[in-house]
Amino acid sequence: MIVRLDIHHSDPEGYAYAVRAEGEDLFGDAGLSSLLHCMAGAIEGLGPEVKAVEFAFQDIVSGTYPLTVLATRPNEVAQHALNTTAAVLEAENE
Repeated sequence: MIVRLDIHHSDPEGYAYAVRAEGEDLFGDAGLSSLLHCMAGAIEGLGPEVKAVEFAFQDIVSGTYPLTVLATRPNEVAQHALNTTAAVLEAENE
């Protein structure tokens, strides 16, 4: 199964995330201090049937990753999401 991880940054409350499958919310959390904390919380809550995660930050999808990549290279995935989101927002403002 592939799930979607949606992360949002909403000041001053920090970061929030929701894990969804087929448009249905499975679980989530809010008030976290970083993108990495959201990723860790999401990974901890996933069952063994989940093999990959579609990663979205601020409603912009940066990629679909095997679960092992999220678990072993979270900094790279988070940086890619930040870079992708910044590039898309910049392009929208041109």
